[in-house]
Amino acid sequence: MSHAASLNPDYVDEAGRPIYHPVEEPHHPEGHSTMLGFWMYLMSDCLIFAMLFAVYAVIGGNYAAGPAPKDLFDLPLVALNTSMLLLSSITYGFAMLAMVKNRTAQMQTWLAITGVFGLCFLGIELYEFAHMIHLGATPQRSGFLSAFFFLVGTHGLHVTFGCIWLVTLMVQVWRKGLIPANKRRLMCLSLFWHFLDVIWIGVFTFVYLFGMLR
Repeated sequence: MSHAASLNPDYVDEAGRPIYHPVEEPHHPEGHSTMLGFWMYLMSDCLIFAMLFAVYAVIGGNYAAGPAPKDLFDLPLVALNTSMLLLSSITYGFAMLAMVKNRTAQMQTWLAITGVFGLCFLGIELYEFAHMIHLGATPQRSGFLSAFFFLVGTHGLHVTFGCIWLVTLMVQVWRKGLIPANKRRLMCLSLFWHFLDVIWIGVFTFVYLFGMLR
């Protein structure tokens, strides 16, 4: 059927010229709406973290006669934590390469390693929070600590959600294989995971490194 034949006159304008409309909705590739919606979600997440960084920039220097970053931060520990998240990003990249080659077992192995690195990151972060609270550096102690816990904690919640999502996808792949829907979901999680890496580099630089220089 030609393009002209696929159009029917809907109504005519004031000059008597026919106005056409398509008989069928335009076709979009399968998964188009999924990826578009996920990109929109990531953009909204960018706005959330931008606001959190802005809040930290405004009140991060308000110590209220309490502990400052130099009194609390352990840079070697934070560097180790950063390496855990960066390594998890690399292993997820290996998992995606295995997915492209339809090597399910190899992909699952790399995903499991990614999950382990993610859990190590969360464990170190929880240890840091517990140690700071033990020293009396609680969120209500000062504006600096409120902004710190809110920013770093929000990122940690995202990593927690990412780990849960990762395990869920591993189960789905184990049950149904690398069907197109699972590949799309793995691609979405890949974007999310690398996004968290980028945010953490900003946290490490802006909060920890700059904090130690104040």
